[in-house]
Amino acid sequence: MKVNLFSRRLQRLSLFALSVSLLASCQPPDSTDSDQKQVTILGVMIGEQQEKIEAALAPFTEETGIEVIYEGTDAFATTLPIRVDSGSAPDIAMFPQPGLMADFAREGQLIPMSAVMDPAEMAEAYDESWLNLGSVDDEIYGVWYRASIKSLVWYNPKAFEAGGYEIPSTWDEMMQLGDRLVVDGKTPWCLGMESGDATGWVGTDWVEDIMLRTASPETYDQWITHAIPFNDPAVENAVDTFGTIVRNEDYIYGGMVGALSTPFGDSIQGLFGAEPDCYLHRQGNFIAAFLPEDLDPEEVDIFTLPAIAPEYGVPILVAGDVFAMFNDTPEARQLMEYLTTEVPHEIAAGLGGYISPRKGIEPELYPDELTRKQAGILGGAEVIRFDASDMMPGAVGTGTFWSGMVDYVGGMDADIVLANIEASWPEE
Repeated sequence: MKVNLFSRRLQRLSLFALSVSLLASCQPPDSTDSDQKQVTILGVMIGEQQEKIEAALAPFTEETGIEVIYEGTDAFATTLPIRVDSGSAPDIAMFPQPGLMADFAREGQLIPMSAVMDPAEMAEAYDESWLNLGSVDDEIYGVWYRASIKSLVWYNPKAFEAGGYEIPSTWDEMMQLGDRLVVDGKTPWCLGMESGDATGWVGTDWVEDIMLRTASPETYDQWITHAIPFNDPAVENAVDTFGTIVRNEDYIYGGMVGALSTPFGDSIQGLFGAEPDCYLHRQGNFIAAFLPEDLDPEEVDIFTLPAIAPEYGVPILVAGDVFAMFNDTPEARQLMEYLTTEVPHEIAAGLGGYISPRKGIEPELYPDELTRKQAGILGGAEVIRFDASDMMPGAVGTGTFWSGMVDYVGGMDADIVLANIEASWPEE
């Protein structure tokens, strides 16, 4: 790991840190040393994931002596605004939704990365797609830590081999495979949309992936920003294409009722066993946490959701976590720069359950072949776009879009669903 590189980069901040410390020495006695040598983070990782990020941050403290106080919460979207409004913002926040980060940036509450490090160094660490995703009005605010790849289809190679089935390379081939499975008396897809208060997000992911394969990236961007209405023909086409799978009772294990009532984490279980319930399951890399504990690694594999229109290729739909800085302190600056280095990404890669969006993370650092394959898919993507519902206003993205997909799978016509969502878009 390149701790020495990290050390050299920190030297550039030494003059700034020294000047601040000299000013602090002139402050009243209640300004303690411990206050100056801490940096606070509010993030979304809890439990085992919190332990992993704390391990990835440990070399920073060892190198600098700065204590990192990480607080994980499963109510980030409500906790952070309260903290900010009360004047107790964390030094750094880990955002799961860049749309929320953008709101704070536009209100002037975040520190741009150009104040911390040379933009050319950011470009050395991240591809342009990730820099754009971390930018607001052409200014970079975010440092990406973790990526989720959503454009994956999971399958059981042993079940495929037993049935003589092959991996489809196009959407038409995938639909033909589905038809063949039905003829063979089998069910093509498992699909579970139930997720408590978040029920519906699985459907939005499907529509977003299809939208990227049936319309240009620019159209997708216009959709996210409401430059085109939510009921634009391009969006309706994506929903209807989703419907050819989810509303086909022969295609979904349990039919539409099963899709709405099956917990999203349970649905992948149908791929396994002597008589699988289904043969295909589209879901992000994080669904690996729900695989059976005693599963033979040779019984699970992935392929990328195929292209629909050749001119749009195979874009990759992603989600992820991005750090941004609220308080401009020398400690926070040093930690933000550390987060752009290879060190925390390499540590996190080795701990598993993680894919890095950073350049230069060697595939062999990931602990298993499946994760290495996912990282390769992300690294080889020509077009990357972030989950649309996470980029839209909350009332829509995590509100009417989610509930609208439940209505659609329940039988409501696409044009009515989309008109309802369009009517819910907040007035500017």
